[in-house]
Order: sequence, then C-alpha cells, then structure tokens
Amino acid sequence: MTVARTICLGFVAVIVLGAILLTMPFSTSSGDWNDPIVALFTATSAVCVTGLAVVDTGSDFSFLGQLFILLLAQIGGLGYMTTTTFLILLIGRRFDLRQKVAIQQALDRPGMSGSTQIIRSIIATTLFFEITGIFLLMAAFVPEKGWQEGIWLAVFHSISAWNNAGFSLFKDSLIGYQSSPLVTLTISGLIIFGGIGYQVILDMYLWLRDRLIKKTSCLVFSLDFKVATSTTLILLVLGTIAIFFIEVRNDSTFGQLNLLEKLLVAWFQSVTTRTAGFNSIDIGQMTNAGLFIIIALMFIGASPGGTGGGIKTTTLRVLTSCTQSILQGKEDVLLYERKIAISLILKAVGVVFGSLATVIIATILISITDPNLAFIQILFEVVSAFATVGLSTGITATVSTAAKVILIFTMYVGRVGILLLMSSILGDPRPTRIHYPEENLLVG
Repeated sequence: MTVARTICLGFVAVIVLGAILLTMPFSTSSGDWNDPIVALFTATSAVCVTGLAVVDTGSDFSFLGQLFILLLAQIGGLGYMTTTTFLILLIGRRFDLRQKVAIQQALDRPGMSGSTQIIRSIIATTLFFEITGIFLLMAAFVPEKGWQEGIWLAVFHSISAWNNAGFSLFKDSLIGYQSSPLVTLTISGLIIFGGIGYQVILDMYLWLRDRLIKKTSCLVFSLDFKVATSTTLILLVLGTIAIFFIEVRNDSTFGQLNLLEKLLVAWFQSVTTRTAGFNSIDIGQMTNAGLFIIIALMFIGASPGGTGGGIKTTTLRVLTSCTQSILQGKEDVLLYERKIAISLILKAVGVVFGSLATVIIATILISITDPNLAFIQILFEVVSAFATVGLSTGITATVSTAAKVILIFTMYVGRVGILLLMSSILGDPRPTRIHYPEENLLVG
C-alpha cells in the first residue's frame, strides 16, 4: 500500500460513504430512497469539489442531505490526508513518517518538515475565511430570507465557495444575485483565496505581519507565491475582458444589464470559471466563443495547494517559460531569475499530456453513449468535470447513465490528479543506474 494508493483509496472510501448516506430516505426531501446513481454522482461531485448536479440540491435533498453534501465538500476541499491528519491531531496522537510523506505528496510540498504546523495553519485559514464569508453573506440573505434560512444559506454558500465546490441551494445558482455586489464580491473573494493555495496565503500573512510590526528583515516571497499570484491576476483580468467583449451583445446573457452589472457579471464568471462552478448567467445561452474561453480557463484551473482543480497555474507558467526559452535560443528555463529543474518541466509535461488524454477519451466515450448532444456541450461538460469546476450548459441531468458514470470517473481523476492516480496503479518508481546514449530527434 503505497502513499499514492492510500490517498486514492481514501477518496474512494469517502465517496462511497457519502453515496450511502445520500441514498438513505432521510437525505431526500420526499423521504423516499434516492437513486443510487444520483447519490453516487452527487457524492463524487461533492468530494471532488466539482459542483455538477443531476438534481436540484436545494429542493431534492433534505436538510440532512444538504449537510452531508457540505461535509463531503469540506473534506474534499481540505483533502483526504489533511482531514485525516487533523483528526489524528485532535485526539492527541502523533503521526508517523508515512503520514508525513503522504501530507507532502497531497499538498505538493518540497519537504516533510513542519507537517503539524502546516495542517494547523490550513485549518485555521479555512475557518477564518469561511466564518468571514458567512457573516458577509448573512447581510445579504437574512433580510430577504429570515434568520433561520438566511443563516443556512450563508453557511452553505460560504463553505461551498471557499472549497471551490460550486454547489448552490438556488435553482439558478447565483443568477438571482448577479446585480448584488455584496454576494458577487464575497463569493468571488472566497473562490480566489480558496483556489490560490494555502502556502500563498501564509506567505502573504507573514509578509503583512512583518510590515505591521516593522521588522527589519521582511519575508522574501517564494517562487510559488510570485508565480501563483501573478498568473492568477493575469488570468482573472484577461478572462473578464474576454467574456465581457464576447458576450456584451448577447441578449440572452448580458443584454438586459447595465454597464456596471455587465462588468460585475464578467468578473464573476472569470473568477468562478477557475474551478468554482457558480454562475450568474445562463451558461447554456452563451456564444460558442464564450464557451471556448471558459473551457480554456477551466482547463488551466487554480493553483497548487488550493481547493481547485485543473492543470494548475504553475504548470501553465512552466510550459510558457519553456516556449519562451526555445524562442530565445536559451537552454535553461527561467522564472523570476530562478532556474526551473528538469524534473519539474517533465512533471508539467506529464500533467498536461495526461489531462488532455483524459479529456479526449471521456469526450469520445460520451459522444458514443449520447450522440444526440452537441460536441461543444460534451467537451464543456467533460472539461468541467475533469477540472472540478461544476459549470454546465444544462445537460448534466439529461445525459445517459453511462455518461454519468464516465463523468463520475472523470471528476475523480481530476481531483486526485492524473499523475498520482497513475502512480497508485503502477506503484512507486524503481531507481536505476542504467544510462543510455543521447541522440538527436527531429521535433516540430
């Protein structure tokens, strides 16, 4: 049982347990037994923090069912190993070297030192942002829905947004609040900080602390911080501009809004496309150009260590820097005056290749099982599932059972990571002393 297998099987165990709970009569609003496929799909979508839904979460599930979905999303957002380690710390036990290695791989950290501290920091950061989001959303929901329903709506949407889960208790997601700056900016803020990575937030906190206490030697930002923040900012701005200009004349999405509301909606969709899954416009009514922009942003996804999916912002920057080095005739790949190791370049190539292969295979299979669907709808659904986004053109509930199973597996692969899944299947690599001669090959 390797570390990779432990993590992958841990996610499977949580999904199965969640599916069993959501199948029970007390999880449905009608009090009847739930369809096992619906329960399995919903549990997978929650644990994989995707947000794709085949039924309406707010009306088809009881309060207990909604609570189970929220707990599954919280576990999925934190990660199986993070949640397990936190529970071990709660009962006062120490975790061994194997668990430290698992934490290192699960969080993609360079070393194993400080595992206990990083877990505590992750939990504290999660609670701080989720509680802050709850109080801000209460100001919007309580006056309209009353205290009991308003508080639950605030709790559900704050946790769902921080974990980039995308589940909403409203039938139309957040279309009803597309003109509300409070709801839109609060949800988008939770999505950004949840997806940017815990280490980036910690570095930001330490830097601000050093500034406030006027410490002589301030923190020097890591390469992870610089790459994640700059790439996230660039993608958010470019996504907002692209969605605004492509959809500004589309009467079915932006047509009835004023200029400020159009900018607010374009910003929100640019944010939520980065693996969150909420929508403030009808995605099914967007133009093909707008859908392709969202597909590209979904495929890129969030940053390592965050609650989002996709190939990650750092992978994109490594590959773009590789291209830049080739065009400039350089042999080294540089980022912010730092040389990128060959092992990281190979890992980035492997992530992109494996991700593309997964998307292509899933798209082909669903095209076979559901030939009546348009290609753009199938591709959009598959990328949304793989990147754990949860946006949909409206076909999730209508696809065949076989297509639902394919999407379930795609969501799972996207959450655990294609390289980690392959490592769990093939086992740990064996070191070798064999070296082969080098030879040139025509490429491009």
